[in-house]
Amino acid sequence: MPELPEVETIRRTLNQLVVGKSIERVSVHLPRIIQLPEEIGEFCLLLEGQTIQSIERRGKFLRFLLDDFALVSHLRMEGRYGLYKQEDPLELHTHVVFHFTDGTELRYKDVRQFGTMHLFPKGRELEEKPLKKLGLEPLEESFTLKAFKDKIAHRTTKIKPLLLNQEYIVGIGNIYVDESLFLAKIHPEREANTLSAQELAALHEAIVSTLNDAVAAGGSSIKSYVNGQGEIGLFQHQLKTYGRKGEPCSECGYAIEKTVLGGRGTHFCPQCQPLKRKRIRKA
Repeated sequence: MPELPEVETIRRTLNQLVVGKSIERVSVHLPRIIQLPEEIGEFCLLLEGQTIQSIERRGKFLRFLLDDFALVSHLRMEGRYGLYKQEDPLELHTHVVFHFTDGTELRYKDVRQFGTMHLFPKGRELEEKPLKKLGLEPLEESFTLKAFKDKIAHRTTKIKPLLLNQEYIVGIGNIYVDESLFLAKIHPEREANTLSAQELAALHEAIVSTLNDAVAAGGSSIKSYVNGQGEIGLFQHQLKTYGRKGEPCSECGYAIEKTVLGGRGTHFCPQCQPLKRKRIRKA
């Protein structure tokens, strides 16, 4: 699933490609992608004549801000957008097409068919599901150390599942939680309320640093992720723990381990991120 850096990269790309374009009509080939309004005909009719003013992001969601409406889009596992010419052949798994007045088309493709779209009157999207209960944005100025501590410092939940909970902090995702915890030298099974003030400060800094570096690299192309221009991300070449089970840690040389925590594959260095004393082997 695309995480914050990937969605942010897509947002920036789409802002370059489609802002200022006016929608002539919309074609929906897979109705279940459209969650709101319930009537597909209403969804298409409301978008006719609307111009895309900007594209914003909230967590892992894209917000297409139009003249009068906000389209909230979640890519889920495999969703992707691309700009095409009207005469380009329609590719397999293309489920929604925004036909622009200039003869180009923004096409939404989704092999897994898990993506969603919600259309709201502009301004209402932040007051309704799915955006209403989302937590802190880790790349905004509001993500201060104090705000971070206030959200998690007293929780008894293990730190990795807590960081993955979108009601506390949005968009980090599995890859970047593993990488942030490694950078902060914190074991993923540590309970949040056991972290010292110094560890919380280190983790806060690690989250911001990791996400900024990932955005600068265009995200991570672990499986099928590409941006709106079909380009892959490059941050996967900088990963220290994620996907490196059995490989030597770049810091200490011990073998990276993998476990399952909260149903998610979890990578860590047992030497750099100790939970308790135990024998550990070198790679």
